[in-house]
Amino acid sequence: MTKPSNDRQFRPVAVPDVELGGFWGKWQDAVCNSTAETLLDRCVEAGMLKAIDVSQPSPGVVIPVQPWGGTTQMFWDSDLGKSIETIAYSLYRRPNPKLEARADEIIDMYERMQDEDGYLNAWFQRVEPSRRWTNLRDHHELYCAGHLMEAAVAYYQATGKRKLLDIMCRYADYMIRIFGHGEGQIPGYCGHEEVELALVKLARVTGEKKYLELSKFFIDERGTEPHFFTAEASRDGRALSEYHQKTYEYSQAHQPVREQTKVVGHAVRAMYLYSGMADIATEYNDDSLTAALETLWDDLTTKQIYITGGIGPAASNEGFTDYYDLPNATAYAETCASVGLVFWASRMLGRGPDRRYADIMEQALYNGALPGLSTDGKTFFYDNPLESAGKHHRWKWHHCPCCPPNIARLVTSIGSYMYAVSDDEIAVHLYGESAARLKLANGAEVELEQTTNYPWDGAVAFTTKLEKPAKFALSLRIPDWAEGATLSVNGEMLDLSAAIRNGYARIDREWADGDRVALYLPLALRPQYANPKVRQDAGRVALMRGPLVYCVETTDNGEDLNAIILPRELPMAETTVLKDLNDAVALDLKVEREQTSNWGTSLYRKAPAERQVATARFVPYHLWDNRAPGEMLVWVQSDK
Repeated sequence: MTKPSNDRQFRPVAVPDVELGGFWGKWQDAVCNSTAETLLDRCVEAGMLKAIDVSQPSPGVVIPVQPWGGTTQMFWDSDLGKSIETIAYSLYRRPNPKLEARADEIIDMYERMQDEDGYLNAWFQRVEPSRRWTNLRDHHELYCAGHLMEAAVAYYQATGKRKLLDIMCRYADYMIRIFGHGEGQIPGYCGHEEVELALVKLARVTGEKKYLELSKFFIDERGTEPHFFTAEASRDGRALSEYHQKTYEYSQAHQPVREQTKVVGHAVRAMYLYSGMADIATEYNDDSLTAALETLWDDLTTKQIYITGGIGPAASNEGFTDYYDLPNATAYAETCASVGLVFWASRMLGRGPDRRYADIMEQALYNGALPGLSTDGKTFFYDNPLESAGKHHRWKWHHCPCCPPNIARLVTSIGSYMYAVSDDEIAVHLYGESAARLKLANGAEVELEQTTNYPWDGAVAFTTKLEKPAKFALSLRIPDWAEGATLSVNGEMLDLSAAIRNGYARIDREWADGDRVALYLPLALRPQYANPKVRQDAGRVALMRGPLVYCVETTDNGEDLNAIILPRELPMAETTVLKDLNDAVALDLKVEREQTSNWGTSLYRKAPAERQVATARFVPYHLWDNRAPGEMLVWVQSDK
C-alpha cells in the first residue's frame, strides 16, 4: 500500500452529491416536512423581513439594547442566512416551489438593500448607519456576513441560482478593500468568529484565492499587539474596562492564534475560529496552524468535554470555565457549540483521515448537536443538560434563535461530513445509508453506495459504481470503540491490523464496477466512567452503544431516577425497537433500585435505602423529551 503523505488536502463533498436514507434520511425528512418552513415563519414573526425590506420604513429597535451595548436584533442577518441555507439543502432533497419562492424573495430584498460599495447589513444600514465598522468586538458585522456567505454557497449548489452568491462576492470584494494594513484600511477582525470559515467556502465554490487570503488575514491578525479591540474602543470613545466578560479570552483574542494552548471563552466562537484555522491549515498546508490546533484539541477533549460531545458548561459566558468542571443538571452545552465542534472536527480531517477527530465528530453530532431538534422538527433545545428534574423542555423559539437553524442546516448537510476526497483517496468519516457521487482530483468518478442501518446495527456495506476501473484508496474509519471489527472486499477478509492508518482502514487498489466492501462494527454496550477529577460524576456510570449515549427517562422508569443503580458487571441488555422514536433501539437492563416509598418522613437516617431488583429502560440521549415530559438522567449510580 502507498503510505499517505503529510500534506494531503481532503475537501468535503458538496451536499447535493450525497443522497441520504435510513437514520439521517428520517431526520432530513423532518426538516423538509417542518423545520425549513418553521424557521422562515418564525423569522417573519420576529420581524426580520421588515428589517431588510427597503420598501418599508425601518422597524427600528425591536429587541431592546442590552448592557453590553448591542441587541440580538443585530444578528438577524445571521438567522436569515442559516435559515436560507437550511432551505437550500431541503430543496435538494424535496423540491418545494412555494418555499423556494419565499427564499428567492428574501434574496431579492438583500439585493435591493445592498449598498453600491457592496456593504450589506440590516442593522447598520437600516437602524444605525453611522455605526458601521465602529465596534467589531461586539456588534457581529462580519459574523452576520459569514452566515449569509454560507447561505449563498448552499443556495447556489442546491438550486444553481447565483444571485445571492454574486451579492456576497460583492460584499467580500468590498471587505478586501476595507480590511488590511494599507492606508485607510481596518487592521481588525470580528469579535464573534464565523466569517473565516465562510470565506473558505466562498473561495472553494468560486475558485477565487483572494477570499482565502482575507480569511487568512483575519486569522493571522487575531490577538496580535497592539491589540485591535483596545485601539478600536479608544477611537470610539468607549471605556476600555467596560465590556462584556471583561476579558479578550471571551472571543479567543487574548493571544495570537498560534500561541493559544487552552480552549477558553465563548464556546461557539472558539469552535468557529478553530474551524476557520483548520480550513486555512488545509488550504495552505500550514503546519504551524495545525500544531496549534492539535494542542487545543487535546486540551478540549481530555479536560473540557461532556460525554455527549457537549461543550461549554456555563451559562454565564456561554462557554468554558475550569478544567474538569462538567456539571450535569446545569450544563449549558449549547446546541450551537456542538454543531461548531462537528465543524471543527470535520475540518481537522482536511489534512488526512484521523480517527481521533472523526470519533469526536460523531460523538458530538449524535449526542451533542442532534438533541437540539425534536423528532417532528418543530421545537428546539438551546442548552443541553445531562440531568433534568422534569422542567427542561424544547423551545418553540428563542430571543437569540441561533440554534434552531444551526442544527437544521447541519442535519440537512450531513452528507458532506460523511465523505471527503483528495487527489487519489476517498475517506468515509461517518456511516449511514447513502449514495455519494465522488470525483477525485485525478479525474476518477465514483459512485459509492452505502447500505446500513447504522447506528442501530453495525453492519455496513459499500458497493462501487464505475464506468471504467480506477485506482484509488478507500479509507474507512474504524471507531476506537469498535473492538473486534471486521472488513472484507468481495468476500475476502482483510487483515485490519495491517490496513489501519491513524484509525482508518485504507484499501488502496484498482477498483471495478460492482466491487463490494463489507465492514462490521460490533455495537457492544459499554460502561463509561469519568475521570475522578470530574466531581459531579463520582460514583456514577454512563452507558454507550456504538456512537450513542443513553439515558433514562421518567416515561419509561417512573420517578426518582437517581435511585437506579447499575451493577459493576453489566448484565445482558434486551433490545427493543421504539416505533414512536424513529425506530430507535432501547436497552432494557436488570438493575437495583433504592426504595424511596418506604423511607419514612425523616430527611436523614442511619441506614441507607433498601434495594430491590428492577428493570431500567435506557433510550438514546438525543431522543429525550420527545414523549411525555419528566425527569432524565445520563449518569446513573454505579454499584461499588
